[in-house]
Amino acid sequence: MTQRINVAQQVPQAYHHFIAVEKLLHDSELPTTTIELVKLRASQINGCGYCVDMHSRDLKKAGESDERLWSVAAWREATVYTPAERAALALTEEATRLADREAVPDAVWEEAARHYSEKQLGLLIVALAMINAWNRIGVTARLTPGT
Repeated sequence: MTQRINVAQQVPQAYHHFIAVEKLLHDSELPTTTIELVKLRASQINGCGYCVDMHSRDLKKAGESDERLWSVAAWREATVYTPAERAALALTEEATRLADREAVPDAVWEEAARHYSEKQLGLLIVALAMINAWNRIGVTARLTPGT
């Protein structure tokens, strides 16, 4: 596939604001591993090869094991994630698949709230909104994995 457009070149102001939000997230109290795991899972759901590649590589560089990387898509069956990570991954799936249901179920929200402070939950929501936006840019623009 050939990339259709370079959004960062065409709309640099928007790109810079997206990057500023990403910096805020990575400088926050939300664990970086959690941020990257939810980005990877949302990207898998959305079929964004560019983002799956990038976040897998970022997690690997951060020292994550192959087992944890390979099992993100099947996190429910895997035993390598903490209860907090599992709650974040459940919230990721619900927030990413909004069209499949009416709302994020209370049980999923309540489990996430057991593991994260209100500020961390707010940061997690922003991280989920950002990766879903990035995925839509990547898929629509046909960004090429590994570039």
